[in-house]
Amino acid sequence: MIFTPFLLQVRQFSTSAVRPPPIQVYGVEGRYATALFSAASKQKKLDQVEQELGKTVIKDPKLSSVVMDPHVKRSLKLKTFNEALAKEKVSPITLNLINVLAENGRLNLTADVITAFAKMMSAHCGEVICSVTTAQPLDEANLAELKIALKGFLQKGETIKLETKVL
Repeated sequence: MIFTPFLLQVRQFSTSAVRPPPIQVYGVEGRYATALFSAASKQKKLDQVEQELGKTVIKDPKLSSVVMDPHVKRSLKLKTFNEALAKEKVSPITLNLINVLAENGRLNLTADVITAFAKMMSAHCGEVICSVTTAQPLDEANLAELKIALKGFLQKGETIKLETKVL
């Protein structure tokens, strides 16, 4: 019996090392946020994109109403959004995200994508988000005790970002 070697083809997408997102965010918004994180990480502009998304014009009620209205055509939504982003002079990465969302008819998910990206950036910076819901507001002593208890679960280099809610 004679064995003949065969060639394996290996596909390579990129030669530069890009760190994967520190956490997995699911859903459509998670896919867009992951792609944005990878692109910004590759160009070493994570902080810049985070700042741009933090002050994004989606918070403008007039713009938000245009983006969320299903009766407005995609081309008009994109034009309106691009004009607003041009005034803010955002990076090509952020502009590309908006263009892709518009082309795919997903501009209404912009706020969700921004939230997912913020979660990734928070994890990237070593922040662990902890949400605590109580029946009554916590006094300073209980809050301090809670923070000490939660810090026991953190790994080296992580900080806690505590959010408290009262029912």
